Amino acid sequence: MPRPTPAIAAFLVACLGVATYSVMDVIMKGLVLGIGVYSAVAWRNLAGAVIAGTAWGLSRPTMPGRAALRLHAWRGVVVTFMSLLFFYSIGVLPIAEAIALSFIAPLIALYLAALLLGETVGRAAIVSSVIALAGVAVILAGRLSGSYDPEALWGVGAVLLSAVLFAYNLILARKQALIARPLEIGFFQTLTVLTVLALAAPWLLDAPRATDWPAILGAGVLAVLSLIAMGWAYARAEAQLLIPVEYTAFVWAAICGWLFFGEAVTWTTLAGTLLIVAGCILAARARPPIAEPVVESAIA
Repeated sequence: MPRPTPAIAAFLVACLGVATYSVMDVIMKGLVLGIGVYSAVAWRNLAGAVIAGTAWGLSRPTMPGRAALRLHAWRGVVVTFMSLLFFYSIGVLPIAEAIALSFIAPLIALYLAALLLGETVGRAAIVSSVIALAGVAVILAGRLSGSYDPEALWGVGAVLLSAVLFAYNLILARKQALIARPLEIGFFQTLTVLTVLALAAPWLLDAPRATDWPAILGAGVLAVLSLIAMGWAYARAEAQLLIPVEYTAFVWAAICGWLFFGEAVTWTTLAGTLLIVAGCILAARARPPIAEPVVESAIA
């Protein structure tokens, strides 16, 4: 039996990485509904910090310089609020809908790169943005039609604001990749997130129930596995081959949301998702270094 080519192997591993991260989102939704978004994110990051810290320590690391530490800390602050907003959104929205709206982040990154790095926004990026915004409008129209829970609108706002922070996070991640290795980035990021969250712990942190610990540890392990799988895949195949794989997160979110939470996918969510994905893929083919999507792990 012939062995798969490196590109095919990378494609399959990327599919596994996306599926793993999608299952982690489902676990996090259960934790958010059980102990609240703040406590769920705090305990999940504690598990992630232990795992990432152990891996980093075993790699015989050297301490990063001052510039790297500043970048690690700043990205950790951004990730803190990005995570709180995103996981709040999946607590009040169907997971597939939240994932679909978050797909707009790579396009936002194009404009942030123009604003912060002085890069030029080309015609393809503008057309892509219009297509993707139409997709957001379709999803929002579906959310507003008929009777709806007002808290769901807060969820829509939260996931869109999280997408803006995620877009900024993409730019910071690319800066980090030039000066630090993934294990170092992952450890110091989770450490920073825990430090920021600890400031409010006396008032907001709830102790998890005994039955929550398997989910907390499972979410941390799945995040690490997703990070490893996606890093391995992107090191062995071109981004343009793997870009479509990352959008399969919507499929996994739809399946898992239906199986575990009884969430149905509406035609407006499906139509809006197709428009957003089409816009992002068009932009990625024109500007792959910035517009390519990245599955954001809890560890990096």
